[in-house]
Amino acid sequence: MRYSENHIGNKNVSDEELLKTFSPASESKGPKDTGEFEEEELERLKQTGIDLTHPNRTGTFVQTNHTVQRCDCESSGIELLPVTAALKKYDGLKEYWWRLISAEKDSFTREADQELDNGYFIRALPGEKVIYPLQTCLYIRDENLAQRVHNIVIAEEGSELNIITGCSTHPHLRSGLHIGISEFYVKKGAKLTFTMIHNWGENVYVRPRTGIRVEEEGVFLSNYISLKGVKSVQTLPTATLTGPNAVARFNSVIVAPEGSDIDIGAEVILEAPGTRSEVVSRTISTGGRVVARGHLIGLAPDIKAHLECQGLILAEHGVIHAIPELEAHVAGVDMSHEAAVGRIAQEEIEYLMARGLDEEEATSTIVRGFLDVRINGLPPELNEELQEVVEECHKGM
Repeated sequence: MRYSENHIGNKNVSDEELLKTFSPASESKGPKDTGEFEEEELERLKQTGIDLTHPNRTGTFVQTNHTVQRCDCESSGIELLPVTAALKKYDGLKEYWWRLISAEKDSFTREADQELDNGYFIRALPGEKVIYPLQTCLYIRDENLAQRVHNIVIAEEGSELNIITGCSTHPHLRSGLHIGISEFYVKKGAKLTFTMIHNWGENVYVRPRTGIRVEEEGVFLSNYISLKGVKSVQTLPTATLTGPNAVARFNSVIVAPEGSDIDIGAEVILEAPGTRSEVVSRTISTGGRVVARGHLIGLAPDIKAHLECQGLILAEHGVIHAIPELEAHVAGVDMSHEAAVGRIAQEEIEYLMARGLDEEEATSTIVRGFLDVRINGLPPELNEELQEVVEECHKGM
């Protein structure tokens, strides 16, 4: 898959040049524990879905730069460790480490393989059904650092797990690089809901590389949210549905301000009969560029898969590029896609104004409805933040 070019200043740079631009995170350790965070940092984390004082959390993992400040879990049915500790405990995690993604995939995977900072290991034991979400935070606190993490998540047979991951930077940080390798294993009859919220600085480069394997009757639900300025994001998680009746759903809500270049999407390989998949994106450009990809590959009969991309441009120079792909290799598949990009229709604004709203209120109402940001499992603070960002989207139109 060809991604967007990297840009530093006004110059296009290669991946190798980008890696050389930032210092290793190991050169600047984070605080000893989360008690050293300033009030504005705690507020920033709340806006990223992470509340360090929240009682309704199964566990909490916080890594700043390359140092793990917190790693605790209240449930005996959940195992939560820094990934470096898990590698030692389980003799290199041979069944899971670099099994869904090749370490030679690109420059960023090679960097994470050779210069690992840390990451988290999460395992739900067989049959364990967790009521409250587990929260993880990957945080860059110092300027011009490259953070390289590798995460392993395993939902054992019959288990159910809900994870909220907040990826963010210090409120005053502008520039950095985050490389995140994640491998998800959803065993037979298990369900894993993974909600990722990005809240980066305006000159931060983000390079997630993600692989997912879902076995028979397993369910993987992914929610991805990015509403603030970021220099560049490139991510295309690949889910392989290996067992009959496995399910994978991807939902993304993206706002691209001026200066942002966001290349997102999902690829799903439906290998077994009865598998199901859905990839849905809602994107808004207020001057930035969004590439929304979706690639569904049907390899077995009696599968059902759908792509949906809806884009809204609220600035004259905004760009949204939708790239839906359907690939069927056998008969008896049901695969579809729809994509639409446009502006707010003037008649919709006038309709709402005729019912008592002014133009700004009418625009805000339409944008809010378009994004449809009702995602289960998010804390009230994040829902409030979503609404505030939506309100700001149309200002300056």
